[in-house]
Amino acid sequence: MIVNGVSDTVLCRCFSNYLDGPALDWLSALFAGSISRFQQLAKLFEEHFAGSAIYLHDSNYLNTIKQRQNETISIPDLHPEVHLHAIKSGLRPGKFQETIAVAKPKTLAEFREKAKGQINIEELRQARKSDRANYRDEDKAPSSKKGFKLKPRFDSYAQFNTKREDIIKEILNSKIIKPPRKAGTYQETRNVDKSKYCAFHQKHGHTTDDCVVAKDLLE
Repeated sequence: MIVNGVSDTVLCRCFSNYLDGPALDWLSALFAGSISRFQQLAKLFEEHFAGSAIYLHDSNYLNTIKQRQNETISIPDLHPEVHLHAIKSGLRPGKFQETIAVAKPKTLAEFREKAKGQINIEELRQARKSDRANYRDEDKAPSSKKGFKLKPRFDSYAQFNTKREDIIKEILNSKIIKPPRKAGTYQETRNVDKSKYCAFHQKHGHTTDDCVVAKDLLE
């Protein structure tokens, strides 16, 4: 309308056609004859509804905020290098921060790959802690208890396209984890079934596929 040279009078009168709710109520409450040109109307409108404006943050805003849990932050047209720098700057002190400082990923893809690897390592550490806790509980159990069995940690387990025994052997060969320090069985030594062997515990008495600790570890 401005390009076509429409007068201020027409602009002011047409403006109300695009308003609704509180904005239309505000315009209707203006005193008759209080507006002389459209620029004046626009300024009054912006000043009155300044609190409702939506502000778009730029990349400099990243370093001034702390993201809470379940909170999203949206910055339009964010450059990947700025994004990566902001993520690295916000890392908590610890092993992962040290890993990133040494690896110096140049792209977000490289950073995500390092993060994925760290997650896998942490999950293995948690599994090993759980494994050690299970053995401590087993050591504390009275020797008079017979038929003791570890209880599975999960209600269901992932289905693999190969035997758990082969996966456990591959993990042990690659030295991602070490076999238990106190390798034990579910039975007394004199009653073990020598036809069954666990590659994880490296003992007779049960199979790797039936090993509760190995199943929990892989899960």
